[in-house]
Formats: sequence, C-alpha cells, structure tokens
Amino acid sequence: MKLINDFVHRFNASMSIDESMVIEKRSRYFLLNAGLKRLISRDFFYAGIYLGKVKNRVFFPSFPLLNMIAEKEGVNKTVVNEKAEWLFVCGRDLFKQGIVKMGVSARRGAYTLVLNERGECLGFGKIVANIAQTKDEKAVIVKSISDIGDFLRRERNARTPP
Repeated sequence: MKLINDFVHRFNASMSIDESMVIEKRSRYFLLNAGLKRLISRDFFYAGIYLGKVKNRVFFPSFPLLNMIAEKEGVNKTVVNEKAEWLFVCGRDLFKQGIVKMGVSARRGAYTLVLNERGECLGFGKIVANIAQTKDEKAVIVKSISDIGDFLRRERNARTPP
C-alpha cells in the first residue's frame, strides 16, 4: 500500500483507501467492496477495481486508479487540445502549443495527469519545463510516461506476421 500511496502523492493528491479492502495477488493490487471480498477465493483472476502492479519495487498504475486520482481536487493536471490529445495517445510528449491549461501547482519535476478537454484521463507524464517561462511553442513541456495507447502499441508489437 505504501507504494500506491507514494504514487498518488506524486500528483499532489491523497486518497483514503481502506487497506483492508485491497487484495494483493502476484504483485497486482485490487480494490474490492465488502460484498465482493466475502465472495472471492484466493484463486481469482480479476476482481473489483485493478489498481496496478509492483515490479522491481516500482509501482505501475492502472487507468482506473489514474481516473480516481483525477477526480480529486488540487491534483496536478494538464489539459490538452484535440491535436495534442491524439499525439499523446500515440506516445508523444506534450509541446507548449498543445497545452490548454496546467494546474497552479504544476512545476518542473512534478508529475501531472494528462486530460483531454472533456476531462478524460489519457495518462500521465513529468513536467520538464516551466510553461510560463518557455517562449518556443514547440518546446516539450511534459514528458510522456504512460498513456492509454500503450496497450494498443504493445499488442501491435506482439503480433507476428503471418
């Protein structure tokens, strides 16, 4: 749980998750409700809300967890326009010209959730430059770390040609 809480704090957020409702199986963490917790056996594949996994002492979040963080007030968020949204989902970094709004507490070195203009969480990245001090519209402001297109890219790369 400490790794999950530490990850959430990277976004200037805090969440109160009842630790007794979090189940760990093979380094994967699931959040259950009381009714579901009573029904599952230890040999389950998937249950409740998948929070993420730990590999080599590093926490890799799920998108449901990122969405839960995005709902909190005061969280570091970066809102992007439609073109930047597409590029980000394709694995690209965010340039100044594509950023519509950044959170007040967004500073260089901080982690930020990336949202489209509809408020949908697309992933997260690390702020590498101060947007207010950057003159070049094509300068990278947010370095992409994880985005919702990652799964599709992994699937494409895993397929072998016929």
